[in-house]
Amino acid sequence: MVTLLVNTLKRLALSERGSTGAALRLVTAASLHTGNPLAKNWNGNNTGPQRWLQYNKVIHPPQLPDEEPRPAYVCHQKTNLKYSPKKMWYVASFVRGMSVDEAVKQLSFIDKQGAAFVKEAILEAVEMAVKRHNVEFRTNLWVAESFCGKGRVFKGLRRHGRGRTGEVEYKHCHYFVRLEEGSPPAHYYQPAPKTGEQQLAEWEESMRKRKVTGSL
Repeated sequence: MVTLLVNTLKRLALSERGSTGAALRLVTAASLHTGNPLAKNWNGNNTGPQRWLQYNKVIHPPQLPDEEPRPAYVCHQKTNLKYSPKKMWYVASFVRGMSVDEAVKQLSFIDKQGAAFVKEAILEAVEMAVKRHNVEFRTNLWVAESFCGKGRVFKGLRRHGRGRTGEVEYKHCHYFVRLEEGSPPAHYYQPAPKTGEQQLAEWEESMRKRKVTGSL
């Protein structure tokens, strides 16, 4: 891909100016492995995922008086982050089920680049919830969904010894978050498996509760 781009610029420079100096300087100065700006220049139709934000435009039917009030929610995303999706998965799954205040507090102490991306996305989603989705209290929100996806992958060349080259991949990821109004659940994830002592105690308790059918 890089070789094709260099050859194209050489042909353009030779046809217009008669030298390859300007084209080579352009390739050297340009950053070939950035996020959205470069992706849009190479392919204007590739604007990233759009379906996740459509959930903000859903109009729900009116509820009956005896129904439980439907909590407000807001969906937000950050696309083509210069970060590995495999590394982002750990940070995205870490904040699930937390309140927004607790999530921001915990992310402030995580020494990972992905934590800064997730923290920024959560704060932006909170602002959207208050200003656009009629959420009264900005602290009364919790992270209902948090996950990441694979973004653009730019391939380049890395120079090795003895005139050899190796392929290198510059990976990007998308981050998606959904905040919901209310208090977070007590157990978002399934509880840890019970130990042998706990299972034995439950079995003994169930044995003591036995009784003979038809007795007093």
